[in-house]
Amino acid sequence: MQSQASQAGLVTIHRQPCPFRCGAALLPSKQCIRKSVRQQVQVQATAEVLSRPDVHSRADRFNFRQYMTDRAELVNEALDASVPLQYPEDVVESMRYSLLAGGKRIRPALCLAACELVGGTIEQAMPSACAMEMIHTMSLIHDDLPSMDNDDFRRGKPTNHKAYGEDIAILAGDALLSLSFEYIARETRNVAAERILRVIVEVGKAVGAEGLVAGQVVDIKSEGGNGTVGLETLQYIHEHKTAALLTASVVSGAILGGASDMEVQRLRKYSTCVGLAFQVVDDILDITQTTEQLGKTAGKDLTSDKTTYPALLGLERSKEVAKELIKDAKDALAMYDDVKAAPLIGLADYIISRTN
Repeated sequence: MQSQASQAGLVTIHRQPCPFRCGAALLPSKQCIRKSVRQQVQVQATAEVLSRPDVHSRADRFNFRQYMTDRAELVNEALDASVPLQYPEDVVESMRYSLLAGGKRIRPALCLAACELVGGTIEQAMPSACAMEMIHTMSLIHDDLPSMDNDDFRRGKPTNHKAYGEDIAILAGDALLSLSFEYIARETRNVAAERILRVIVEVGKAVGAEGLVAGQVVDIKSEGGNGTVGLETLQYIHEHKTAALLTASVVSGAILGGASDMEVQRLRKYSTCVGLAFQVVDDILDITQTTEQLGKTAGKDLTSDKTTYPALLGLERSKEVAKELIKDAKDALAMYDDVKAAPLIGLADYIISRTN
């Protein structure tokens, strides 16, 4: 039971033995008293720290909108410098037309956030972040072509082939893809060559016949499937066509920042779940939003008879699946301090709540 003096927060002067072993026989020395006072102050200070809002509360105050605005400005500036105007102007202007057309810059933001989470810097990851947006832009240019999705609008503007013709649009996409690998190799600074090589391998796998291309092929072959496409095939399409590049963005940032193998594995799980959720939400928005809201033609999945999550599971169950995936993504970040992981947590929340 504490004494009244202790409860009042006063320093109690002990008789022998002196707790600080200062040699006093009956009463503690002045040195002992000073130590006791310091100890009391330390206890009070500790109590004050413990009474402050915990890291979860501080993470909740993270300004995700401002974070994305700041990152988008940095990325847009870097992208502008990455493709300078030069001869032949036609293809370069076509590249810049789509690359600098705006957009949410989610993939670059994921790359930068993952690098910083594991102790890296924005400068180390920016070339790869730009490369992710180059590849993403290439996929949009090619996806919009008449032989693919045959779309007229992207990000509220005429699609690339509508503005420059099919021939230039195809070549602009090809040029962006090749530039992405060159840019990672040439522009990455203060990172070990072995890490840069790992990133190039990661990105190459995500884009090729084991990644984005594979998903696109199965997606094309599944159109008008008359109900023969099941959930397993649909998940394969989404994992490869959409999640693969999102995963490469996160994993590349982590590798560049010096992540351990365990961290890479956890962040791969996070980004795969985020990537799948992104496409599930995309399927939902296609039937719930207007062309003006989306910035691209709404209802394309229905008119092309594509298999989607709402078509297989219904709208409400699709929303539940997206929420479950985001929860799994956040769980994969449990090993990190909430404040440090706030950008990736915020990106996950944004993906589930976005409207375009």
